[in-house]
Amino acid sequence: MFKITHYRDKCIGCFACVEIAPDRWRISKKDGRCTLVGGKQKKGIYHVDAHEEELEENKRAAASCPVNIIKINGK
Repeated sequence: MFKITHYRDKCIGCFACVEIAPDRWRISKKDGRCTLVGGKQKKGIYHVDAHEEELEENKRAAASCPVNIIKINGK
């Protein structure tokens, strides 16, 4: 298991994460920002524990984020 952290308030809605890891990221129709699927919010920051098979694509999603608001922890 590893943890994904998303600082959603700073998302600019470029959708790079959605294109790379569509099972974990979605586009919000409400505000046009990306949403971490299964994420739980705490003080405006979203967290989710994810399985190992998702690690590589989410690392690439984090690396492609132009505002660097996706963090991968535990690996």
